[in-house]
Amino acid sequence: MEVGGRVKNVATSLQLQQPPAPPREPQWKIIMVAAIAAGIQFGWALQLSLLTPYVQLLGIPHKWAAYIWLCGPVSGMLVQPVVGHYSDNCSSRFGRRRPFIAAGSALVAIAVFLIGFAADLGHSSGDSLGNSPKPRAIAVFVVGFWILDVANNMLQGPCRAFLADLSGGSARRMAMANALFSFFMAVGNVLGYGAGSYTHLYKMFPFSKTKACDVYCANLKSCFFLSIALLLTLSILALTMVHEKATAPSTADQTGGGLEGGKKGGEIPVFGELFASLKDLPRPMWILMLVTCLNWVGWFPFLLFDTDWMGREVFGGTVGDNGLYDKGVRAGALGLVLNSVVLGFTSLAVEFLGRRLGGSKRLWGIVNFLLALCLVMTVVITKVAESTRRHTITSGGHTATLKPVAGVKVGALTLFAVLGIPQAVTFSIPFALASIFSSKHGAGQGLSLGVLNLAIVIPQMVVSVVAGPWDEWFGGGNLPAFIAGAVAAVASGIFALTVLPSPDISSIKTMTSIILSQ
Repeated sequence: MEVGGRVKNVATSLQLQQPPAPPREPQWKIIMVAAIAAGIQFGWALQLSLLTPYVQLLGIPHKWAAYIWLCGPVSGMLVQPVVGHYSDNCSSRFGRRRPFIAAGSALVAIAVFLIGFAADLGHSSGDSLGNSPKPRAIAVFVVGFWILDVANNMLQGPCRAFLADLSGGSARRMAMANALFSFFMAVGNVLGYGAGSYTHLYKMFPFSKTKACDVYCANLKSCFFLSIALLLTLSILALTMVHEKATAPSTADQTGGGLEGGKKGGEIPVFGELFASLKDLPRPMWILMLVTCLNWVGWFPFLLFDTDWMGREVFGGTVGDNGLYDKGVRAGALGLVLNSVVLGFTSLAVEFLGRRLGGSKRLWGIVNFLLALCLVMTVVITKVAESTRRHTITSGGHTATLKPVAGVKVGALTLFAVLGIPQAVTFSIPFALASIFSSKHGAGQGLSLGVLNLAIVIPQMVVSVVAGPWDEWFGGGNLPAFIAGAVAAVASGIFALTVLPSPDISSIKTMTSIILSQ
């Protein structure tokens, strides 16, 4: 009885001492910040659909192309926790999140220039114009790619943390804000993949086509010009119209930003603070990270090699054939447009679907099984494409492969579209749950989302390192990695349904009000 009385007195004291809740931010501010995701994802869509074929055109073999994608997870593992920590503790007169969003947008502009002009800079430095590897262009591309991934990580973490700040402690508004972020990611995907599938976009920028940069390269360059224009426009609008108050670091942040408290933020370096956060991570966050990790092991093989799969396995082309492979890549970009349309509509319905299916964790578990089924279907579509492959004899007496039959192409495009359903859930529910769990335990949003990002970048590193040799071990192609991803997706679904706790949103608003008002 005495212990219970003490707990009751402490709770009563907390209620008496807590400051009033911060004013409710209008909905349009959340929409403005979430819209930045369209500019970010425009660039990501171009990376996912066009850069794997592009690096192979620069002379990097398929089995090594996956290593280029290590840039993203390594920078994400380092950058997001650091940026999250400093954005939680930033006392700039411009606010906590806005300086990092502005810096990330500026770095994207630099990175896009390096990637787009890699072939030109490489040629001017001594690369040949033939099909041999272009080491200088590859070096410029890799530097630009690293900067681009650093910049994207500088943008995504603070944007999501900004949305959590604007939600004012409401779990429902956090879920809605992340769903809007996912929706605008879909908008960016549609624009990016649509631009990537249009073969004459370079005519908007005639200077983009040069001796060292063919039509494919010029189209890529033109796409990136449009990408940076969209991102800068959206970022400037959001940063000028949605203001933050200059604040001192919050109580949660001063206690280490971890999920259970600890030393003051200034007494240990950011990585020490990150490891302290991991050490004291509550069980719900550990389970969330496990499910997220398995989920992304399922996603990354397809995200990295979806258009390559269309060019190789579905269309039967080879890199640099200037025929079937390029047509397959463009068809894959069209499939990603369909994927993004479904992603956008599903993002708007995530909250409704979660209620209808008995909660967000059940929805996440179910769509992970759908992801696994789609990955298995890549094998079926590939085998049908191989069995129905048609050939013709050219005027020179050579045998040429024709495009796949209509049914195969329709099946592949349908697969891309259906994958938009689990992707919408993946882009929203894990981040909403992380915001809810971190708010409940008094964590800084920036560092908490950085911790969750570890569960995304670590599997991406594993897939980037293993996917190429794994595929080569089984005879080349992309199917072995897809099947491994299907197994991981099934495991993710099982854990989501059985051990992932449902978010307990009681007292979240009280705790977050205390944090935000410091």
